Amino acid sequence: MNIIIREYQDKDIPSMIDVWNEVVEDGNAFPQIESLTYEQAKNFFASQTYTGVAVDGDEILGLYILHPNNIGRCGHISNASYAVKKGCRGRSIGEKLVRDSIKQGRKHGFKILQFNAVVSTNTAAIRLYEKIGFHKLGIIPEGFMMKDGSYIDIILYYIEL
Repeated sequence: MNIIIREYQDKDIPSMIDVWNEVVEDGNAFPQIESLTYEQAKNFFASQTYTGVAVDGDEILGLYILHPNNIGRCGHISNASYAVKKGCRGRSIGEKLVRDSIKQGRKHGFKILQFNAVVSTNTAAIRLYEKIGFHKLGIIPEGFMMKDGSYIDIILYYIEL
C-alpha cells in the first residue's frame, strides 16, 4: 500500500462523493443531513481553501476539506473535516489526512486549526487528535443530533499551527 495525500482533481469527485456521503449517511460525525449530489460536491470541494485526498494508485481512500473557521479578525483560524472510506478505516489514513491538513493550514497562512464539533462517541478521532497534540477546549452538552434523533455531546479542539 502506497498512500499519498495530494490536492484533489476533478476526476476524483465521484469517488469523493461516495466517501463523503458514507459519513453523512452514517449520521454520527458530520453535521450535514443531506448527501451531496455531483453538482453540489463539485462546488463544495472547489469552494474550500484546500481539499486533499488520500490515494493509493487511482483509488480514493479518504479526503479532507480545509477552510476558514470564521471571517475577518478571526479568519486566521481554520477548520477541517475528514472522511475515510469504509473498509479503509484503522489504517492510519485519518492520521495522514490530519497531518497534511496541518501542513496545508500553515502553508495557507492559518495560525490555528479548530474543530467545532467532535462527536463524543467518535473515540478514534478523539484519540488521534490528542495523540497529534490538539487541545480540548470544552464540551457542548447535547450539541449533536444523532441519526436516530437523540442528542450527544460534542467536544471542541484546537492546535496552533
